[in-house]
Amino acid sequence: MSGNEIDSCLQTVPAPLRDEVGAHWKAFSEALAESGAPASIDAALLPELCRVWVASDFVARHCARDPALLRGLIDSGDLHQAYAADTLAARVQVALADSKDPAQLGAALRRLRRREMVRIAWRDIAGHADLWQTTADLSALAEACIRGALARLHDWQQAEWGVPTGAVSGEPQQLVVLGMGKLGAHELNFSSDIDLIFAFPEPGQTQGAAKTRSNEEFFTRLGRELIRALDENTAEGFVFRVDMRLRPFGNSGALALNFEAMENYYQVHGRDWERYALIKARPVAGRLEDGERLMAMLRPFVYRRYLDYGAFAQLREMKAMVAAEVRRKGMADN
Repeated sequence: MSGNEIDSCLQTVPAPLRDEVGAHWKAFSEALAESGAPASIDAALLPELCRVWVASDFVARHCARDPALLRGLIDSGDLHQAYAADTLAARVQVALADSKDPAQLGAALRRLRRREMVRIAWRDIAGHADLWQTTADLSALAEACIRGALARLHDWQQAEWGVPTGAVSGEPQQLVVLGMGKLGAHELNFSSDIDLIFAFPEPGQTQGAAKTRSNEEFFTRLGRELIRALDENTAEGFVFRVDMRLRPFGNSGALALNFEAMENYYQVHGRDWERYALIKARPVAGRLEDGERLMAMLRPFVYRRYLDYGAFAQLREMKAMVAAEVRRKGMADN
């Protein structure tokens, strides 16, 4: 990798952006030398690197800040290959393996997220992944982070508070996380929030600790810890912004409800927009068979047996509201 090769590559960059990409390259080269990592990058990769750095300041900045990140992506071949279905889950497990507390878990998640976002953005810009693969990869990353964080946080809280147990079944309970909106539909983009709803199968109490707490207390606290692990903006950034406003009663509602309370809410209070929102819902974390059971309980609300003219009028009204909001935000061309 000679200076002439780099200069030749930079000449392909549009003139207004050439200095900026050159500055990123200088910072990258200096950080690479300081790190002691191999200093060479295959000359054949340079045109692709320039193309990606021109298009994404995010990728360029993180490569310059942490050259080992790019070196690892190149050496692993991850920039030029799609992941197998279970790869991200395995990577999250490895990343979180040494976490001893929520602070360490949050830092590990942010490091993993940074690597994977650079990888996904690079593959998108370089043409190695199409739109559908990119949105699927972003959704899979969010799902893997939620699952990995929830599993560790549940174990830590259970060790402190005891095992949440169903009053009827006598079985240990787990939090079910429903992915809504773009996450539920595998359509996340790079700037998407993740819309979530928390639920648990049965009311009951914890067992095995000095102080007994209700399952609602247990899962409310667990939900808050999960949101903090994902959403808190630390020195290393955030993992994903979390939006809980789609839950029953919105911001004024309980953070986590049991399945029966969820079913009663939608049958008694459910509004049309909530019916349409649930079309994209799917379980993304927790015991997934419990999540599927919850979705089966909600199906009669989501898919009514009969439609009337009022339903079509409500759809038209909702479409008009969406269009008005788009105009208000100046996004009419999006």
